[in-house]
Amino acid sequence: MKGKKDHKRASRQRQAGTLIKNFMKRGIEGVYFDTSAEAVQAVCAMIPANALVGLGGSETLIESGLLDALRRMDIRLLDRYREGVSKAEVDEMRLQGLLADVFIMSSNAVTADGRLVNIDGTGNRVAALIFGPKKVIVVTGMNKVAPDLESAIARARNSAAAANSLRVGADTPCAHTGFCQDPHCHPPQRICCQTVVTEGSMVPGRIAVVLVNEELGY
Repeated sequence: MKGKKDHKRASRQRQAGTLIKNFMKRGIEGVYFDTSAEAVQAVCAMIPANALVGLGGSETLIESGLLDALRRMDIRLLDRYREGVSKAEVDEMRLQGLLADVFIMSSNAVTADGRLVNIDGTGNRVAALIFGPKKVIVVTGMNKVAPDLESAIARARNSAAAANSLRVGADTPCAHTGFCQDPHCHPPQRICCQTVVTEGSMVPGRIAVVLVNEELGY
């Protein structure tokens, strides 16, 4: 007899099927995996040997085990997470990432009709998503799927931004309340400085979204 977890998995599998069809209409590739282990194996297979690989700031890449897998590959990894890395080195990696062969990131939210919603502070992650790297791989847990654009932006602001503010130690209003307080949030503490909605890819297949049936990231 099937239980709650089975029904939830089946529902998300159907959601993923819908998303993949909608991604295709937008020139975006989409694939789905039940587990992070399967997704990590697939992502690694997408990356050529000796490729320059950039990373967007993402808890998903760490939680899924992808970062550890990338470190074992024969690639030139711009590893912003390595122990002892300085802020100056991270800034240089952000610049190099714009010209990477492959750029790997997550998404703050994904709409049911196949749009990607991302909110950045520095902006290097959304810049690479928009233009530069030959291939962009977006690894995203199904927990980030939202029914429409309005709810996707709300998710990015209230779920992702609040948690990320705490992660990076930003003294933002949402770090104190848990909810977006946009009119009262300003740089340099503000981490929501660019909001990007990806409607499609002019280069078919340049962006590949890897959907994972797990709770990943914020």
